[in-house]
Amino acid sequence: MKKLFFLSVAFLLFAFNGNAKSIKVNNQAELQAAIKNAVAGDEIILANGVWKDVQIKFTGNGTSTAPIVLRAETVGKVTIEGVSDLKLGGTYLEVKGLYFKNGYTPSATVIDFHIDKKNIANHCKVSQCVIEDFTQLNRVRDDHWVEFWGRNNQLDHCYITGKSNQGPTIMVILKGNEHINNHHQITNNHFGPRPRKGGPHGETIQVGDSGTSMAPSFTLIANNFFERCDGEVEIISNKSNNNEYRNNIFYKSEGSLVLRHGNYCTIDGNIFIGDENSDFMGGVRVVNTGHWITNNYFYKIKGEEFRSALAVMNGVPKSPQNRYNQVTDAVIAYNTFVDCITPWQFSVGANMNKSDVLPAQEIRSARPDRIVVANNIIYNQTPNDFPIKAYDKVDGVLFKNNILNSPNNSDVKDKGIQTESITVAKMSDWLYVPTVNKTSDYKGFDFENIKKDLFGNDREAANVVGAIILPVNKKKGSIDVKDYGTNWFPIKTATEAPKTVQVTNTKELVSALDKATAGTIIELKKGVYALDASLVINKSVTIKAKDKKSKATLVYKGEAKSPVFLMEPKGNLRLENMILKGNKEQYAFATLQKNMKSAYNLWVNNVEINEFDTVLNAYKDAFADTISIDNSIVKNCKRGIRLADEDEDLGEYNAEFVYIKNSKFDAIQSSILDYYRGGYDESTIGGNLVFENNTVTNSGKEEPTGILVKTRGIVNVSIAKNSFVNNPVTLIALLWGEKGQAPKDNNIKNSGEFKIEENLKQKMMY
Repeated sequence: MKKLFFLSVAFLLFAFNGNAKSIKVNNQAELQAAIKNAVAGDEIILANGVWKDVQIKFTGNGTSTAPIVLRAETVGKVTIEGVSDLKLGGTYLEVKGLYFKNGYTPSATVIDFHIDKKNIANHCKVSQCVIEDFTQLNRVRDDHWVEFWGRNNQLDHCYITGKSNQGPTIMVILKGNEHINNHHQITNNHFGPRPRKGGPHGETIQVGDSGTSMAPSFTLIANNFFERCDGEVEIISNKSNNNEYRNNIFYKSEGSLVLRHGNYCTIDGNIFIGDENSDFMGGVRVVNTGHWITNNYFYKIKGEEFRSALAVMNGVPKSPQNRYNQVTDAVIAYNTFVDCITPWQFSVGANMNKSDVLPAQEIRSARPDRIVVANNIIYNQTPNDFPIKAYDKVDGVLFKNNILNSPNNSDVKDKGIQTESITVAKMSDWLYVPTVNKTSDYKGFDFENIKKDLFGNDREAANVVGAIILPVNKKKGSIDVKDYGTNWFPIKTATEAPKTVQVTNTKELVSALDKATAGTIIELKKGVYALDASLVINKSVTIKAKDKKSKATLVYKGEAKSPVFLMEPKGNLRLENMILKGNKEQYAFATLQKNMKSAYNLWVNNVEINEFDTVLNAYKDAFADTISIDNSIVKNCKRGIRLADEDEDLGEYNAEFVYIKNSKFDAIQSSILDYYRGGYDESTIGGNLVFENNTVTNSGKEEPTGILVKTRGIVNVSIAKNSFVNNPVTLIALLWGEKGQAPKDNNIKNSGEFKIEENLKQKMMY
């Protein structure tokens, strides 16, 4: 009887799937008709080619064994371009093999697991898709590239890169009972570079928001590769309960996995890889209750405070829901920290000394409590005698059987933190493993549930300290990006050797720039080049005189308020060995006023800039990753470098790194630099100014604030070894003492003074 029953079920399934159709569609009308008529098991095939300005609403109801599939005819050969988006509403819908590029969404999302309140996706999947540079024309316009609603939806084996506008790349929404307890899965994806944004709201993934942060989500984020995700300080922002973050790799990404709101999350088996070149690459930051942080490996994480390898924060007593709750009942166990600088930082964000400039709901005085830190290893090849930093008392932390290989000269000492000899074997450029298993006699409450180590080895046989149990497969030390993301999209790594083009007159210069490809070097013969219109920089290009001692001269005759060099999105200009001359009404450099969708970069070396209204005029929506002026002369200009049009005080700023070094400024009528970040946003850790070895003379007489170098709200400022002579100003600079800003070794004559304001009063953002 049972055999007959199973044969009948098998026959019915075969007969049902036998009715499934594959429908190839060639245009939007055919696509809409196919979607309207689709039934469980059907496959809708988008014909190869460019699908431009399409807004796809993929609806239907498949089944677990017979989903409705929307796929590319050939992966990589169906591109979604222009003003386009994709929304799913129904059950068991699958999308495969689409490539979003050369456009942006007209709505708030590129891919959305809901159409409206009545059409929500459940048990739906997006796989083998690519979203590349599908960013808004204006970087301050907010959108999400993938938005999760409903329950049991999945994003897997996708490659997503290049978001430069405001808003998390991936957003999980929890507004309503139909969206909580959702069990979404974000797995096996490659999150490629996300450029620095210059302010908040640049997360790669955000799960929930402040208003729904007490809701249970049960979202799984696992086996993903985060490569240079530098959008802001929070790579992942957890803002809901009961989520799991497992077996992800964070590769040279300037930020952290942050448990910003929400409780009872698991962070297990993740790898955080930093390097020597950046202090901004972080690890895990802990806020709220009941988190378990286990089996994680941290390599060369050098950040401090919010970006330290392990940052356990102070909270706000009786905190509002959108601020910082006290850290309680957390377990931090079986982790390994290799070559990290002061990896453990407790009571991060303690700010009791700022009550004169902050309201009570911003004062973080509640110390971590009922925290267990056990069975961890800190290993440094070069001794690091200060592995722990505490910004308040550490009286709510239980330390058990943590092992260091360096002396502990930190203020935090405990018998549960011991220095022992540790020998390691190098398995790759980032993976170091102990040569012997070190066992612990401490097993805390529920530790038996930590069943595996970083690489999946069984913990039940021995209670081994650290993230790794021997033996370790040698392959574990290698990262193959092909293991993440799609199986068809080629990650571009190779670059062609730069091409050098020599020019001798203005016509040749304009033509060479117009024809230039990324990386082109344009060499100018010594002489005068008269320009009537701006040179547009929208790619990476070097313009220089061939001989450092024989500079070429650009005489600009363009309209007032127009620039010699117009910086457009992705414009990267290196200017060397040049003289720029204006008529005191134009700009030497300026950005577009609107539609600066991506960052630009500007490097100026051995250049003389003379008789301009403004040296650099960056409009409100523009953002530079790096601005560098070195070994140059700037004189007879009305204004210097303007990076201060962002005036809404929302934590935004116009440049990440500004380097002004070894240069001379003379007869600049107003400020040399106006570099501004407004709004109290404690998790924004920028911008960055280095102003060193410069000479400033006869400048600032028409500056209304009386300040020569203006840096209000900028977090990292170094002003050192400069000479300020005969500048009729009140202040050279007003520095922010709380951030450690102080002038060093400057020579001052008839030029005002430096003033340090310890606590800067700023407009509240929240």
